[in-house]
Amino acid sequence: MLNKETALDRTYQALADRTRRSILARLTHGPASVSELARPLAMSLPAVMQHLSVLESSRLVRSEKIGRVRTCRIEPRALSLAEQWISHRRIEWERRLDRLGDYLQIMKLQGETHGDGK
Repeated sequence: MLNKETALDRTYQALADRTRRSILARLTHGPASVSELARPLAMSLPAVMQHLSVLESSRLVRSEKIGRVRTCRIEPRALSLAEQWISHRRIEWERRLDRLGDYLQIMKLQGETHGDGK
């Protein structure tokens, strides 16, 4: 469980940064070289490399170097853990809200039965 939580922490830490989300968004269209990823960003190549390092350590991105070109690609499976975590929280809150709705409906009906209906 601890390894899952650590991986989840790294994933959310990586996703917390706008630049890294921008890089991931670009990679959803297909693999790209580091230079291609850096081109639209207002930062130095070493700064882009630092962001890519965070994305790689969180396993959201994988890269390979062929010759002098490092090509990056997204790893969609890595997003699965974050997606599962969000999905479980959503289901939990939907159940709680459903129970609250049921409770409020019962209270409304009881109020109408006792002449307190509004």
